[in-house]
Amino acid sequence: MIRVAVLSLLVCSWAGLGAAQRPNILFIMSDDHACNAISAYGGRLAEVAPTPNIDRIAREGMRLDKCFVTNSICTPSRAVILSGQHSHLNTVRTLNDAFPGPDSQTPNVANILQQSGYQTVLFGKWHLRSEPWGFDYWKVGPGQGYYYNPVFVSSTDNISYSPRRSSQSARTEGYYTDLVTDFALDWLKQRESDEPFFMMLHHKAPHGKWEPAPRHKSYLADVQIPEPASLWEDFSHRSEATREMGTSISNRLAPRRTMVNDVQKADWPAGSIDMTGMNEKEKTQAAYQNYLHDYLGCVKAVDENVGRILDYLDQAGLTENTLVIYTSDQGMFLGEHDYFDKRWIYEECLRMPLLARLPGVIPAGSVNDTHLCSNLDFAQTFLDFAGVVDAPEIKKMQGRSLRRIFTGDSPVPWRDAVYYRYWMHLAHHHIPGHYGLRDERYKLVFFYSLPLDANLGKGHFRPTTAGWELYDLQEDPHELQNVYQNTEYASVVKRLKARLLQLKQQYGDTDNKYPELMRVRNEHWD
Repeated sequence: MIRVAVLSLLVCSWAGLGAAQRPNILFIMSDDHACNAISAYGGRLAEVAPTPNIDRIAREGMRLDKCFVTNSICTPSRAVILSGQHSHLNTVRTLNDAFPGPDSQTPNVANILQQSGYQTVLFGKWHLRSEPWGFDYWKVGPGQGYYYNPVFVSSTDNISYSPRRSSQSARTEGYYTDLVTDFALDWLKQRESDEPFFMMLHHKAPHGKWEPAPRHKSYLADVQIPEPASLWEDFSHRSEATREMGTSISNRLAPRRTMVNDVQKADWPAGSIDMTGMNEKEKTQAAYQNYLHDYLGCVKAVDENVGRILDYLDQAGLTENTLVIYTSDQGMFLGEHDYFDKRWIYEECLRMPLLARLPGVIPAGSVNDTHLCSNLDFAQTFLDFAGVVDAPEIKKMQGRSLRRIFTGDSPVPWRDAVYYRYWMHLAHHHIPGHYGLRDERYKLVFFYSLPLDANLGKGHFRPTTAGWELYDLQEDPHELQNVYQNTEYASVVKRLKARLLQLKQQYGDTDNKYPELMRVRNEHWD
């Protein structure tokens, strides 16, 4: 590969270190796992559906409370994590974009670690359309994949990778979450090298369609899941850009829960609801309960399998020298605002879980609730812990290492805001294109509501109403009152708009090539 020659010239700080001093890195990522569904974060579900094994990482390490995604959708988030670049720069803006290959100029943290002496492996959900690279070995589920008896393709198979391979290949008997953990454990047990490893272990769960493992189909069956107060939100406070948008439980998920055929009902009775005779509120309540039971059932298997991995690290004597990170590719609405998906800049899907453990390095039981972090920072964090500081690709990355935050230091200065952009205007879930920022107290967002040149597929090219929203997270943490038009916040709006333009300039997302967007923004600027 082109980069091998370049990387072989690196003068990295790890060169003088023994393998035992360079930590293994185990990066566990689930899909759509909301902080509200991890008991270490507290919240209304903590006592109902505890996650003791995931919580163990927080208890023995650090919980970060302010980690945010830069583009809350699966494929783009994964590309940001690999590249350390915002979506517009790594070119993966939508679900239809492929991660650039090894001949591109896009950084790949796995490749950098591989060329720096790490064994690099990947198991589970890839979801980046192009074939994985930068890994010594990989075994992934193409595309979205199945929960039951899924398809997996590995780097040693005599077939080419395709994101559509799921419908063309033999399926592996078992449950996705269990199987990818089996693959990871088998590899760990068979490895003979003294080189440190970098493992990306990616779960499909709890992504929809939510199908718990057979052993969990009756999980919480007799429990009434607490509702979020915002399930019944009055959207009249929203801007015209968002009042009629989104994927609500009441108008979309409830009908879905009645669209299960007889064969599926026999196999998965919890997947359907008899809504005969229900009024609209009762349908929403029933759909919410059904959704949360299935979602939390999927989380249950993830938690169990995190426990399996942690137990093996203990048994194999690897715990003391393995950095374990648990996260999700983004957050998820669990009924808040009557939503059930992600994509929005609103807190529930903007916020990602981030837990990290490295005994003797990361203080046990610590919590950081002050620093604004994002998935943009993950690649540089991996490299920093590995002692890789001089790789030329690092200069192309746009994040910052979290190592000093994990170790309890307070790096100064730190960022005062995170930048967000969602490109998939109206695609799949009727959510308008938008960008914005979130700082310590406020969130400002502009719904430009245009498809632009994003790869959206067919039928998603209708512009919608543009508009601004502002939320005071100190006074309104659940974002139930858009205060953009409130004159008391006029100076805040002015300041945040200026900061937003600075962030767009800083990250190179200026929109100068989109005259229609610039026209719309100028029309709505004041």
